[in-house]
Amino acid sequence: MTDTQPNNPLHGVTLEQIVTQLVEHYEWEGLGNRIAINCFTIDPSIKSSLKFLRRTPWAREKVEALFVSTFSADNPWTNNT
Repeated sequence: MTDTQPNNPLHGVTLEQIVTQLVEHYEWEGLGNRIAINCFTIDPSIKSSLKFLRRTPWAREKVEALFVSTFSADNPWTNNT
């Protein structure tokens, strides 16, 4: 078994890194507009978002999917140079 997962875009990326990058890219308001959960819209913070996302699998899946679609090499709207 190898430690690499070439087909997994989330391999080696922590949930904190995912949320931080999404907030830097969309800001809290834009993130809350894309994923309507209170931890992004009501008094948002990285800490409270991580706590919620670690306990709520459906919300974490949405955040991870947004991260992959936003920062994937196949997305023509991102500048991955």
